[in-house]
Amino acid sequence: ETGVPWRDRCPVDGQCRAHLVHDTHIICFGPVSAALIVRFLTRRFIGEYASLTECIYRKRLTLDGRQLNVELYDPCSQVCAGKSALSDQIHWGDGFLVIYDISDRSSFQAAKNILHLMRETHPGASKRDGEAAAGRPVVLVGNKQDLCHMREVDHEEGQRLAADHRCGFLELSAAEHSQEVALVFSKVVQSVCAGSKAKERRRRPSGSKSMAKLINNVFGKRRKSV
Repeated sequence: ETGVPWRDRCPVDGQCRAHLVHDTHIICFGPVSAALIVRFLTRRFIGEYASLTECIYRKRLTLDGRQLNVELYDPCSQVCAGKSALSDQIHWGDGFLVIYDISDRSSFQAAKNILHLMRETHPGASKRDGEAAAGRPVVLVGNKQDLCHMREVDHEEGQRLAADHRCGFLELSAAEHSQEVALVFSKVVQSVCAGSKAKERRRRPSGSKSMAKLINNVFGKRRKSV
């Protein structure tokens, strides 16, 4: 469909989805992202799960008494195909999780490549902590903390990478702690909501001043003529 912005298109099939109700889009990059998504959605751990096709998962979430429709996009558990594809995905996403396996250095390198591409795609976006993608929250997640005896990526390496790209960072174990997985997703959604509210507040003063100026112009003139 021509003329439909990417923000209103499904990243899987490219079809317009502007008519559907969805409040928050989260993209989960990394070869071990599917296992975290399934753990979050079902509270069950299913081991070495990797999707062979890109998928969108949906969940209704309640935060601060507010009901939200959350859509989670897993781009085939593969490293995204270059700047063009990543740019389109970033336009769709409101928040991002970049996930690697602490017992697999190649997955850490993949996460590093993704963050680097995100920075190149939006070079002016890494200005504030936790907002490395055009003002949207990004969290680097080291999974499989339960496999510390097989660790190939030090905790400090993850911290340094996150600091270099001005994003959040934590390690967790999807196998052992479903609450930690739920918490990281919830925090990203909360950050998205907080960012939306902040943008609304920043827009209101100018509108309020314009309205106040208009009222003063109208009623001020009337007062002078009385």
